[in-house]
Amino acid sequence: MSGRFWSRVQTSALDPAALEQALAAASPEAGAAVTFIGRVRGQDGGREVAGLELEHYPGMTEASLAALIDRVRERWTLAAAAVVHRVGFVAAGECIVWVGVSAAHRADAFAACECLMDYLKTEAPFWKKEHGPVAARWVEARRADEQRAARWRR
Repeated sequence: MSGRFWSRVQTSALDPAALEQALAAASPEAGAAVTFIGRVRGQDGGREVAGLELEHYPGMTEASLAALIDRVRERWTLAAAAVVHRVGFVAAGECIVWVGVSAAHRADAFAACECLMDYLKTEAPFWKKEHGPVAARWVEARRADEQRAARWRR
């Protein structure tokens, strides 16, 4: 967590308070900070979910996250931005992703944070297996996520 723009993939639990402090320390001049915490849902489409198992390709995933941050930096004036994503088994209710963006003004921070999340859902190379009480299944991409991300590509 050094510099103003960074990303990380980890197996250990996320500490949103520490991550928010790191974002603030990286951009003390920013007037706005927006953070997003994504948690594993305990249900999906009526099915009970015990947790998600996330796989990735080390090196490729980190490069992809850095590229996503670069894309939002080209579009908005940001003071800092960070993405931290878990891999391995993440139990229902636990934090799976943290995104933080700071900027001089709230409009850039909100838009960049939302864009980063939309791109993460559709472009980051993670493979998710949902574990339920009876069986596990691979999670398919959702059309709604693709539609949300498409609005940033216009």
